[in-house]
Amino acid sequence: MKLGLSFPQTEIGTDPVKIKDFIQTAEGLGYDFITFVDHVLGEEAPRGASFAGNYTRDYMFHEVMVLMGYAAAVTKTIGLGTAVMILPQRQAVLVAKQSAEVDLLSGGRMRLGVGLGWNKVEYDGLGMSFKNRAKRFSEQIEVMRELWSNRVVEYRGEFHSFDSAGINPEPIQRPIPVWIGAMKDVAVRRAARIGDGWFMYPRQEPSDDAHEMISIYRQAAAEAGREPDSLGINATVFANQGLGPDEWRSIMEKWKEMGVNEFTFRTAESDLKNLEAHMNAIKEMAEVR
Repeated sequence: MKLGLSFPQTEIGTDPVKIKDFIQTAEGLGYDFITFVDHVLGEEAPRGASFAGNYTRDYMFHEVMVLMGYAAAVTKTIGLGTAVMILPQRQAVLVAKQSAEVDLLSGGRMRLGVGLGWNKVEYDGLGMSFKNRAKRFSEQIEVMRELWSNRVVEYRGEFHSFDSAGINPEPIQRPIPVWIGAMKDVAVRRAARIGDGWFMYPRQEPSDDAHEMISIYRQAAAEAGREPDSLGINATVFANQGLGPDEWRSIMEKWKEMGVNEFTFRTAESDLKNLEAHMNAIKEMAEVR
């Protein structure tokens, strides 16, 4: 069982020493990976998804790829990944280049978690279409994998077209693992067809609905000619789900019975008052393993 952390983007602040302390503490405690949430713009009065109010202009998000470069420099073993990057609001070739750089600088520890996102203002601000984001998504992943795996690529697709070219330096992992964040049926099926793993909706409880969605994921993988057991499924446990390690362990056991094979512990949005409280929580969760 792999156990990782979600970096508390909105709550840790801007002090690089504190950021380093948190990441290095996570590594020292033996966590397998740490993931970073991606948002570029926040609205004063967010629209769209029901949880959009959690991410206003007042909520701070470090730029995710720059932050991972910093994390790579201050760690040696812990896995680094996005969970998730909003891929269609970014240029696929540039993401491929950035991911390859992080993978190289970290010694092959990069995992790219991607999703469609919900915030139209970010797409507008970055000059990308919000309407066709789902159609572009699969092609973006294909383009990136080609660039990670080959010296040069000539690509002709619906949304990407370029002559023989490649990225240099190349990543250590060829290709870099791509996990997909998905919460709706169609997106979960897409994740099963083309992803190396699936980040479940973080606020999902280990319920009958979740069990059904996992069954859909596994069935879709099999229908695509893939071995379901070879794919990852990640569920999230929040620090305020229960009163401590015993209850966290109970939640994780329920997920494991459903087929989840790795977990992300999230201290953000868990009513923790300061960095010390975040640190104490990740130390308690480390004992669960």
